[in-house]
Amino acid sequence: MSTAIIYYSQHHGNTKKLLDAIAAEHEVKLIDIVKEPDADLDRYDRIGIASGIYYGSFSKQIIAFAEKKLPKGKDVFLIATCGAKPSESMLAKIRHAVSSRGCRELDRYICNGFDTFGPFKLVGGIQKGHPTEDEIRGAVSFYDRLDDPKMR
Repeated sequence: MSTAIIYYSQHHGNTKKLLDAIAAEHEVKLIDIVKEPDADLDRYDRIGIASGIYYGSFSKQIIAFAEKKLPKGKDVFLIATCGAKPSESMLAKIRHAVSSRGCRELDRYICNGFDTFGPFKLVGGIQKGHPTEDEIRGAVSFYDRLDDPKMR
C-alpha cells in the first residue's frame, strides 16, 4: 500500500521527529507542504496528515491544503504534537476537512511537543524534552497498527 504523509512542522521540528522515525522503518513519502504546496496525492492509497497544534488546531496551512488538495475517498490518518494537554478538540477542523473530502479517518496519534510559542517563550517553553523517545516509538507503533486488517 503506498502512503504519503503531508506535514507542517515549523518551530522545533517536533512533528517531523515522529515522521522521520516512521519513515526510517516504513516506505512512506514525506511531503512538507511548505516546500511542496502543489503536491499531487492522487497516486497514494493512504494519506497521513501531520502538524503541530497552533492555537488549538492543526496549522491553518495544512487545513487549507487538505480542504483543496486532499483526493476524495482516501483512507487518512492524523498525527499531531502539541504543547498543551492533547485533546480531541484539537482535531476538529482537520477532521472536518477530511470528512468533507469524503475520506475515511483510520485513526489518530497525538503527543506532546516542546513549545515556545507566544507567552511560553517568556518562561523558556513548555513540554521540554518532548517528544520523548517513548512518544516517538509510540508514533511508529501507531503507524504499524494501521496495517492491521481491522483498520481497513
